[in-house]
Amino acid sequence: MTAFFQLLGFSSQSQIKTGDKIPAFSLQDQDGKTFDITRVLGKQPLVIYFYPKDETNVCTREACSFRDSFQDFQKYGALVIGISSDNVASHKHFATHHKLPFTLLSDPKNEVRKLFGVPKTFVIPGRVTYIVDKNGVVVHEFNSLRDGEKHVTESLAALKKMQ
Repeated sequence: MTAFFQLLGFSSQSQIKTGDKIPAFSLQDQDGKTFDITRVLGKQPLVIYFYPKDETNVCTREACSFRDSFQDFQKYGALVIGISSDNVASHKHFATHHKLPFTLLSDPKNEVRKLFGVPKTFVIPGRVTYIVDKNGVVVHEFNSLRDGEKHVTESLAALKKMQ
């Protein structure tokens, strides 16, 4: 049965949940610079959202929704980080094209996605957002492949509760 679920793209690794500490990782950002999560842990809340692909319909609406609410995230002192398997050049184009003021990280081998245990739906990479406190502990998670904009409202509500 496990092989069947892996064939469908479901991971046997458990997904990070509320109350879990996030794993340490480093990836390249849209400018080709190494982003090391351990350098920001302990300094501010984090909004880490995994999304399937740059320039696709729902992903673009989600990213633009984060952009449009960016001042609200700044008000809470939160750092917004988007992660997908797209390469650095794709992220650079996506960020420039849509004027995205936050960090996009390239995870071409899906290593960080696997560290977090982000589930797939058949062959489509999952869309999951984690709200992480200053101690690196997940205080809220939201999983919805279809409703990209709701990731923003869920994130802001969770940040408000942290105040």
